Amino acid sequence: MADGRALPAGRLAQEAGVAASTTSSHLAHLLSHGLLTVEEHGRHRYYRLATPHVEGVLEALARLAPQRPINSLRAHTRAHALRAARTCYGHLAGQLGVSIFHGMIARGWVSGGDGRHHPEEGIDRLSASGTGHHYRLSDAGAAALADWGLSTPLLATDTPLRYCVDWTEQAHHLAGPHGAALANHLFERGWVTRGKAPRSVTITEAGRAHLERLTRLG
Repeated sequence: MADGRALPAGRLAQEAGVAASTTSSHLAHLLSHGLLTVEEHGRHRYYRLATPHVEGVLEALARLAPQRPINSLRAHTRAHALRAARTCYGHLAGQLGVSIFHGMIARGWVSGGDGRHHPEEGIDRLSASGTGHHYRLSDAGAAALADWGLSTPLLATDTPLRYCVDWTEQAHHLAGPHGAALANHLFERGWVTRGKAPRSVTITEAGRAHLERLTRLG
């Protein structure tokens, strides 16, 4: 949570490597002392640091705590793999999905929003399909996706683009038929492959060479 994200208890338990009951107990204690806030999004509760000052307190406590030995490579845990790149109802999510969508916006391929989730507006819920922004494909975007081999019916610039609020990155990624077609195309090209963890995706060297021009990968 130190990076400003609001996270569900299950995700926090995965990251900490402790039981869900232990996590719930700690969260309740932190809430009771005003160190956390909680947000209701559908059936889920997301926890966030109450103020930036809490992060400073936690960092100070971490420096005082005894160092624990490293017994595993955290970068290879399921949680990290899912955050890096995964599928979400047939389209790409995680850092990869968000990076691709933000790259499309930055290059003027997509208009109608900045690709970011703004919780203060109270429009879109975390981990759900978004409705608050009206994204459209531009002429340049249609031409670029045509060069990538996407089918003609998806290249209409007057059709709204569907998006999701990514639950790990808390930003928008492309969803709907456009997102599914793009994901299928990348799999067919061999630019991404299925990862070892369920729903995880791995970027291949060939894919990295192409996608780094659109995203911040590389």
